[in-house]
This record gives sequence, structure tokens and C-alpha cells, in this order.
Amino acid sequence: MTATAISSLDEVTEVPEKARRRTYTVEYKLQIVKEAEACKGPGDIGALLRREGLYSSHLAVWRQARDRGELAPGVKARKRGPTTTAPDPRDKRIAEMERQIAKLTTRAERAEAIAEIQKKVAALLGRPFPSEES
Repeated sequence: MTATAISSLDEVTEVPEKARRRTYTVEYKLQIVKEAEACKGPGDIGALLRREGLYSSHLAVWRQARDRGELAPGVKARKRGPTTTAPDPRDKRIAEMERQIAKLTTRAERAEAIAEIQKKVAALLGRPFPSEES
């Protein structure tokens, strides 16, 4: 369902599915910054922002980006969020070895518990259990 029509008092209102954040290309940002720099008269920048549907904070952030060189022609937009690093193959091997050690430790503890039970059963039955020394 792309839109829902709501009728109330002979008035139809379209309700969009979900609002989307507007995205601007580097070229558009650079064009707006250049136009804003070319504005001379009082209120010209405000008129530009109203015409384009922008906020003054957009212009301030884009000017800072231009000063940092992020709006230069041919520069790709930086992705947001933390930078990803290639996983170290040693980390994978370490994790594998830790799993193997945990598995073998569990097996060894289980074997020791079984040996203790066998010793107790042998003592209850009166049969000597062969010691580890012989």
C-alpha cells in the first residue's frame, strides 16, 4: 500500500508511507554554496534558501565541507559510521584455537570425573583399581 486516503468532512488527505531524508549530491551542494557566495544584497541568501527549501545550517555545514576540501570536483562522498577494518587472519586462528582448547579442557575434566567414579566403584566392590603409577 503506497498511500492511504483519509476522508473527513469532504476533504481527502494523502498519507505517505514513511518520510525519507533528503540527500544532496556534491555538485548540488557546491552550486548552492557558490550561489550563496554570489549573493550581495540583504535577504538574498534567505531568498535562495527558501527557493531551494534549505536551512541555513545546510549552508554552514556545506561551507565547512568546502573549506575542508570535501566538495572538490571528483571527490567521493565519505560514508557515515565507523570505518571498517579488514579482519586479521590471526584473530580467526586465535578464536579457533580458544574453542579447541575449551573443548579439550571439557573432555579432560570429564575423563578425570569418570576415572574418579571408577575408583569409587572399585573401592565399593572391593576390587583394587589400577593406579596411575603401574
